[in-house]
Amino acid sequence: MGSDLFPIVDAHAHIFTRDMPLNDQPRHRPDYDFTVEDYIATLDAHGVRYGVIAAASPWSDYNDYTIESVRRNARLRGTVILRPCVEKYILEMMQRDGIVGVRLPFIGLPQLPDLTTFEYRRLLKRIANLDWHVHLHIEAERLPAVLPLLQASGVKIVIDHLGRVARRDCPAGPAFRAMVAAVASGRTWIKASGPHRIGEGAAEVLRLLVREVGDERIVWASDCPFVGEESRISYAQTVAWLKDALPNPATQRRVMSDNAIALYGFGDAR
Repeated sequence: MGSDLFPIVDAHAHIFTRDMPLNDQPRHRPDYDFTVEDYIATLDAHGVRYGVIAAASPWSDYNDYTIESVRRNARLRGTVILRPCVEKYILEMMQRDGIVGVRLPFIGLPQLPDLTTFEYRRLLKRIANLDWHVHLHIEAERLPAVLPLLQASGVKIVIDHLGRVARRDCPAGPAFRAMVAAVASGRTWIKASGPHRIGEGAAEVLRLLVREVGDERIVWASDCPFVGEESRISYAQTVAWLKDALPNPATQRRVMSDNAIALYGFGDAR
């Protein structure tokens, strides 16, 4: 399933157990465990070398399990969800444990937080100083307003799930153009992930992005275990989708390996 020619990186997956505390209004309520051991076994079964654990909104800033799992496994990196008041010292400790970014789970919020407040400007400055990235999960229509604010802060940006941009809004729609402009600025990456969340035409959105911005700022991710969509997609299908969408072997290597190894620091020993 994987490649014998290069180490594949899965840039987005979730791990959790049923006893982890959900927030007061979770988007999903998984009734099963998907442990770090389950995830490593999934990677091995599909010939994938490295994985990135993405913080998930149902658990808000309960990052304990992610940090513990990443700390004890050099094949993994992680992102966390944080309150903007988190201290620099805490961030530095997380960095030593293999955390490389902060997820902003803005999707579905009735009102977005004000990124121009001191609290958020301070957080973004600290993220930038650590050379971490902001992992942005948001509706496509909100991208044109949010991306310039993040770009102005100096942080690296990783946009989730192709920005959730629909095929009908490419290539002239404001969300698609905002992503292209952000990548052109030099500090933004886009995850080729979640086609089951975008709908028909996701492969064409990816191809249009590669046509406009090249393939050096795109990383592949499975989004396993596909919370809320478990019956619709399998891990093998996510690999096949990427390879079908981008059949050029050199592009596959960059998107499935080289780009993510550099972005998430898998070349660094820890």
